[in-house]
Order: sequence, then structure tokens, then C-alpha cells
Amino acid sequence: MTKGCPKGAAFGPVSFRPNAWHEECGVFGVSAPGEAVGDLCYLGLFALQHRGQESAGIAVTNGLHIDTVKGMGLMSVAFRESRPTLEGHAAIGHVRYSTTGASHHSNIQPIFAHARDAFVGLAHNGNLTNSVALKEEMLEAGVRFQTTTDSEVMLNLIALSKQRSIEDRIAEGLSRVEGAYSLVILTPDKVIGVRDPNGYRPLCLGRLPSGGLALASESCALDAVKAELVRDVLPGEMVVTSRDGYESRVFKTSECHTGCVFEYIYFARPDSVMGGMGVWETRHRFGRQLAREFMGEADVVIPVPDTGITAALGFSAESGLPYTEGLMKNRYVGRSFIMPEQLSREATVEMKLNPIRANLKGKRVVLIDDSIVRGTTSAKIISLLRAAGAREVHLCVSSPPITHPCYYGIDTSIRKELIAAVKSVPEIKEFLGLDSLHYLSKEGLLTAVNDPGQRENCMECFT
Repeated sequence: MTKGCPKGAAFGPVSFRPNAWHEECGVFGVSAPGEAVGDLCYLGLFALQHRGQESAGIAVTNGLHIDTVKGMGLMSVAFRESRPTLEGHAAIGHVRYSTTGASHHSNIQPIFAHARDAFVGLAHNGNLTNSVALKEEMLEAGVRFQTTTDSEVMLNLIALSKQRSIEDRIAEGLSRVEGAYSLVILTPDKVIGVRDPNGYRPLCLGRLPSGGLALASESCALDAVKAELVRDVLPGEMVVTSRDGYESRVFKTSECHTGCVFEYIYFARPDSVMGGMGVWETRHRFGRQLAREFMGEADVVIPVPDTGITAALGFSAESGLPYTEGLMKNRYVGRSFIMPEQLSREATVEMKLNPIRANLKGKRVVLIDDSIVRGTTSAKIISLLRAAGAREVHLCVSSPPITHPCYYGIDTSIRKELIAAVKSVPEIKEFLGLDSLHYLSKEGLLTAVNDPGQRENCMECFT
């Protein structure tokens, strides 16, 4: 953890559900008078589908009315029956995997409240660490909640503020909030992007060819609507977009800026740019560093698709070992890491991956994966490779061992289920049935993300 930055445990009661797993979400907002903002939001969310597969929602406004469409499941399912039809100048949207609150229709975002004389809508990526205490306080004061999400805590804090401007109400409301949040907020005349003062979750600003503005969790969503990346929203910054352009305001400061390093390792799409660095290029450096640290001998390098591909290419380029496909992925099965139930994750591995025997039989294989969380998926993949005739399997992981849970909205919230928290590296090697196991060193990871002093990246899950 960066020097001077508080550890997650110091924030008090954690607001996630016991025995539940957590993931991220994707948010998108657009302010573009004269354009089909609902369709732009739809395209942006499609590009962010990898960040959440439970539900999706879009809200469009013309300044007087709001048209909201929400549905469970993937975008193609959630909006199968309907799409926003209101002609408007602004829209926000959300794809969700639950961090707090059950997975059901009432928790689909965006969510709305009336603030003074106008509505305010909100979509949230992250996880608050003091939402339980804040919610109990508001319940005692007579505030009623329509959802079970921590996002509604922020919405109500903003709506209850007595400040005159929406910007001041947001700043006052969020002054009481602790944890991770990147927000897109919709008002009758503005779309506002907000990032927490530590910068745990990503958010960026783009400009459409027409001059309109867009906000998104990742730059790949800007590409989907042909917007040019302007810059990242800074930690503690509020970016207010409207017909007149955008204004910036720092609403809360922190000495430490600690973006989640797992964005580079796993969450983000390879074609996104974060913190001025391409995700693909960063993962390629992970692979090169892994090859420098790996001491074994092998015949081929294969990835666990898809997030292991770029690191495997880097490993091959650095080591000189040939890169080949060893596992074929069924593109119609979702990401096993974010399946909400363990049984679903286990059943999905065989549905999603199938070995290419011709590339494996009799070979000493270096298998590249981005991380090992529970070990469930890794064990089944290694079993598949053995059954396909691989002579040796050496697993190289492009991140350090995950030994601690994340309190800021990632799917690693129960420590006893993290394999590296209860087993040593040699024990994990034996458990998975490997010939060798190598994790990327913490120093190597930080070098690859151009942060050797660890001043810009949160590493709590590794430390």
C-alpha cells in the first residue's frame, strides 16, 4: 500500500454481503444535444459488457422527462424487448455485477431520486466501506430505500443535501463516503463524472465528433462511439459536462492515488488505455517479465484465453519459445471468474475451454494465466492439459499470489477461499498437479506498470 494511505480495514464495517462474491461494474454517460444519446449509451455499454453481466440499464432525458429501460442479464437479453425511445440530450448507463445488494431487478442501475426541485440519477462502479453505518443513520432519520445497494446511500446523501447547486450537493454528500466509487450522474441539464479521491476505479472523458462529451469506465467504450479520449478523470475530481462543454472541480483530495492494479491484470479490455498506458502493452510487459523470472525449460507457450493471451505473447517474445494455442474457447460462455455461484464456475470450465491435442501431446507446456484466485478454474484447466497428452505443465501467473480480500468491489472478498491465503506456493503447485508454478514478483509487476515506488497502484490484495 502506498505510504500514508489507510488500509482497507481501517475504514470500518465492510458493506458487502457475507459469503457473496464481488466484481466490478461498467458506467457510461453522454451529453450530446442533437444526437441519439440513447443509442450512443447502448453502444458504450456493449463495449463494457466484460465488466458486468448480471444486468444493464439506460436512462435518457430531454430535461423534462426521463425514459429508463432496465433488464437482467447480458445487454442482448436485457434490452431484447425494448430500448430507450425518448429523444434527449443526455443519457447514462450501467452494466452490473453486484458488489452490494442482491441480484434482482430492483437493484438495476441507474437509480433516481428527487433532489430539491429536480431529479438526479446515478450509476456506480465500486464498493463503499462505510455504507452500512450511513444507511442505518438515514433509516433512523426516516429515509426510505428502494434498493439494497450501497449506491443508493450516495444518491440519498446527494438528494438530502441542502446546498444550492448540484455540484455542491454532490461534494457535500460524497464528503461522508469512504471506499471506491466512479460515478456518472444525470440531472436535467448535465452529465457529471465523479471519481473517488484515491482513484480506485477508472473513469475517463472523451469528445464525440460532434463536440458532445462522453464519460466511461474504459476508453474502449469511447472508441465504440467514435469519441476521442481526452483524459482520465482524476482522483477526487468532478467533471461536469453540459451543452456548453465541460468544467472540472476537485471536490476531495487524498495524499495517495491508488488505482486498482487488477484493471491492468484482468478487468480491463486489452484495447483500453488507463493512466496513459495501454492495457495490451502493459500485459505484454507482464509476460516479458515472467519470462525473465522463469527458470524452467519448456517447448511451447500457451495462454489461458482470453486474458492470458497478451502476457503469453510477451513471454514468447522474451524467451524465444514458440507461442501456440492449446485451449480453444467457446465464445458463448461468460467469464467464469464473475459467475455468482461456485457450482456455476466449476461447471462452466468444461463448457468454455477445450484442449487442442495436436499442440499439446508430448510437449513441455508453459501455461500463462493472469491470476489464481480460488484455484478452481486452474485445477480443471491443468487436468484438461494432462488428459490431452501434455508431458509437463509449468504454470506462470502474470500477477503475485492473491492473499487478501479486496474491500473496493472486486470478486475476492472471502479470504478463506483465496488459495494463496491458505496454501504456500509449493502447496498450490502440488494441489494443482503442476510440474512448476511461478508467480510474477511484486517488484516485476510494479516495474511493468511503471510504478516501481508503488505510488499509483493499490496492491493490498497481494500484501
